[in-house]
Amino acid sequence: MRQISGLGAARAALLAIALGLFLTACSKDATYRDEAYVFGTRVELTIADLPQDRAHAASAAVLREFDRIHRAYHAWEPSELSSLNEAIARGESFEASAELAGLLASTRALARTGDELLNPAIGGLIALWGFQSDHFEARLPPQDEIDRLVAKAPTLDALTISGRRIESSNRAVKIDLGGVAKGWALDRAAQILHAQGVHDALINIGGNILALGSKNGTPWRVGIQHPRRAGAIATLNLGDGEAIGSSGDYQRFFDLDGRRYCHLIDPRSGAPAQGTASLTVLVTARRDAGLLSDVASKPAFIDSAHWRERLAAYGIEYGLRVGTDGRIEVTPAMARRLEFASDARPE
Repeated sequence: MRQISGLGAARAALLAIALGLFLTACSKDATYRDEAYVFGTRVELTIADLPQDRAHAASAAVLREFDRIHRAYHAWEPSELSSLNEAIARGESFEASAELAGLLASTRALARTGDELLNPAIGGLIALWGFQSDHFEARLPPQDEIDRLVAKAPTLDALTISGRRIESSNRAVKIDLGGVAKGWALDRAAQILHAQGVHDALINIGGNILALGSKNGTPWRVGIQHPRRAGAIATLNLGDGEAIGSSGDYQRFFDLDGRRYCHLIDPRSGAPAQGTASLTVLVTARRDAGLLSDVASKPAFIDSAHWRERLAAYGIEYGLRVGTDGRIEVTPAMARRLEFASDARPE
């Protein structure tokens, strides 16, 4: 039996990124790097081709926004989101911020595309498995409790969103935005950086990455973390506006009696998804690329037998899957973008 803390899991979840450390002075080719711990994971921000004082100010603005988002939409500590969940449980309507109402509307549409396999309304199941905590223990919840929550069938389709007013026809809806918040925050970071005059940056939120411009004229190069050992499976160059999202059973999990249970819950069974160790998607430059990269990896991770079809439903042709048996699968388009490590080859 193994107990994993949120901090240790976050460290394991990081993609191996080919980033330069601080380069001194304010020369044109300087690279500035900042980091923090937000969203239960490590955040890294690298800004290129900008004097250090301006890069520092832009980075600080992004990290302040990340902290605000984290506090506003925390699923189990006091927040606007937890207040909404409490109102839903009481059968009451809730006056949300325009931002939260818009995010929920966007997420609901994306959840429908994935046949509700990404289901932010199953916060009750996530809590039952012990994953709504910074520290969790290796234990199985009672099967009758799982069955009870699954039978209530909470989804975001139960929400009625009228402007800022939100209510639910299903009191079992308990929203957890852990599957979308990091990707949405990537897009917010890009907006802030552009407003600050930053055109070249790499934003990494625990393995969810968005690239802007280049690193002093060369592409941003990143690596895809191996789910079972240190180091990268493969590396690739990211173009301006492209995003990578990864879901894995190595991020938040516990092992019990020889079996791994991760935080990615299959809403059909109410249990952690099995069969996939990691699923990585690349989203080409488009509006909300960060959000889409975060969302699209979840249905593909959960429905491992049809992972390619799940990505295609979102219009994504770039994907890589590592099974719990160690088998590496990759779409043809993704294979053309990757440089694989010598000991990690797809079948």
